[in-house]
Amino acid sequence: MAEESDLEKTEPASPRRIEQAREEGDVPRSRELATCTILLAAGSGLWMLGDRMVMQISRMLSTSLAFDREQAFDMQLLLARSASQIGDVIVACAPVAVLLIVVALASPLLIGGWLFSAKALTPNFGKLNPLAGLANMVSSRAAVELGKAIIKTILVGSVAWLVISHQMDAVMGLSVEPLASGSAHLGHLLLVSFMSIVGALVLIAFIDGPYQMWQYANKLKMTRQDLRQEAKESDGNPEIKAKIRAQQREMARRRMMSAIPTADVVVTNPTHYAVALKYADGAMRAPRVVAKGADEVAAKIREIAGENKVPTLEAPALARALFRHAELGDEIPEALYTAVAEVLAYVFQLRAYGKQGGVRPELPGELDVPPQLDPLNPASHDASGPETMQ
Repeated sequence: MAEESDLEKTEPASPRRIEQAREEGDVPRSRELATCTILLAAGSGLWMLGDRMVMQISRMLSTSLAFDREQAFDMQLLLARSASQIGDVIVACAPVAVLLIVVALASPLLIGGWLFSAKALTPNFGKLNPLAGLANMVSSRAAVELGKAIIKTILVGSVAWLVISHQMDAVMGLSVEPLASGSAHLGHLLLVSFMSIVGALVLIAFIDGPYQMWQYANKLKMTRQDLRQEAKESDGNPEIKAKIRAQQREMARRRMMSAIPTADVVVTNPTHYAVALKYADGAMRAPRVVAKGADEVAAKIREIAGENKVPTLEAPALARALFRHAELGDEIPEALYTAVAEVLAYVFQLRAYGKQGGVRPELPGELDVPPQLDPLNPASHDASGPETMQ
């Protein structure tokens, strides 16, 4: 049962799945909504600009029927006159045409938004498969489209019948009206009928828009297995990431161990902690931690330090404080400057003693380590909470 539930598309599409669909040119679209908006824009444009457009076309027609004899027998003049008249028609119809173009370009913003996908232009010969075409013809989507077409036909036909039957007397009365007023009345009747029929399409558009959004979301649904696979592809396989992190830790540990021979001193706990410090006068503002570790790593640090003759100093409180409050590669905290300065002074004196002889320097006494920096001191527990230390 668990395997079956993992293979059922019950999960909403992830952002990555939606982005992939958009890259392939797959976005929700409602043809009913686009058609309705364009027809409404056409009707509104004719309603507002129709009188002006009709007057311009009427004036153009009246002037086109009057021309002199020279123009009738000169082909070049006749062609120039025809081109001028065509230009007048284009200018007269341009406002409505521009309105329709703007609405046609803006209608995709209602559902899906603008999208240009090169993948959608790539030829897909799989769509030429007749078996797939037959399957699409008997699919649930085809049944829904057929149902919408039937409902649209019935609704539009019913509205058209009601509008025409209601205006039948006005239509029959056009024959007795003068030409000018009858033409204006006819245009008014046609425009009212057109807008009434388009109004019926608004209902279909309001239903089809949300349906297309629901169908698109349902089509992109994913199984739980798909989500897990996507997570692996996006974030990487957890096992591989663990191996990479292990390799990174090993490389960091090797780099740290290779820096120990360059250290000036290794401060120890003496067994649990080891911190290697380096200071270059003029190149560093304060001593830096070049290596640190606990338990086995601390033992390895002491071993490498011994092999490379790096001085080792037992200072438990200082070692604990450095291990806790100084990160690898960082400068030591300012509160430990005094204690570390005493250690480095002893190391530099010891180095001079090894080269020049004389009186061997004495080990530093009790170092000045602030209690709040020592993890084993109760004062540090008060500042940062209890912590178990080895």
